Amino acid sequence: MKQGRTACFWSSGKDSCISLYKALAAGEEISYLLNFISQEYRRVSFHGAQAEIVRGQADSIGIPLLQRETTMDNYEAVFLQAMEELKEMGVSSIVRGDIYLQDLRDWVEEKCASRGMKVISPIWHLPAEKLIHEFVDCGFKAVITSADAAKLDRSFTGRAIDKSCIADLKAIAGVDICGEKGEYHSFVFDGPIFKRYIEILESETILMKGYWFLNIKRYAIRAKGGENED
Repeated sequence: MKQGRTACFWSSGKDSCISLYKALAAGEEISYLLNFISQEYRRVSFHGAQAEIVRGQADSIGIPLLQRETTMDNYEAVFLQAMEELKEMGVSSIVRGDIYLQDLRDWVEEKCASRGMKVISPIWHLPAEKLIHEFVDCGFKAVITSADAAKLDRSFTGRAIDKSCIADLKAIAGVDICGEKGEYHSFVFDGPIFKRYIEILESETILMKGYWFLNIKRYAIRAKGGENED
């Protein structure tokens, strides 16, 4: 069994994406993306991205996706089982997109260590404003797919994360510019590691449980030259 390969936690958003990008640049062999979705909604929890469009992301990047369904009651068990599966496939390290939530990082590292997995955190403790500007400057493209309605108004949902959006987020008191405290989540649809890109053709904004969510109703996967792929 081949050892030394690496997987990457994949939320569909900017933090996991820039972490993947940095890990690849550092010479990591990323063999799999690992994605957890809600069994009830068939979407990435908090981000709101549908299972199908996340698979489209992975296909566009060109890295196999392991997608696992979870509930509030079985998340830890599914998480640990996924670590076992990755280990059986020769993976010994896993990339995470944590910036500074110590409790979350500690939990993940403890669970991964219990299965003999090393955690790599490429963006840990990087300055938030520098990180989000780097994401944009590198050529990644993303939209905000969910926003805490108590902190951000409806207009942020579906908005492209660009210099203007970053400036508006920075101007709001108490809002982390990277959304690290749950202010918002995102979906990456193009960038330097994408062989193809995703075009959102039709969407709507809905309010659910205190969050604005972008419900993507239609999309297309397109070649970089513009041809329709899906």
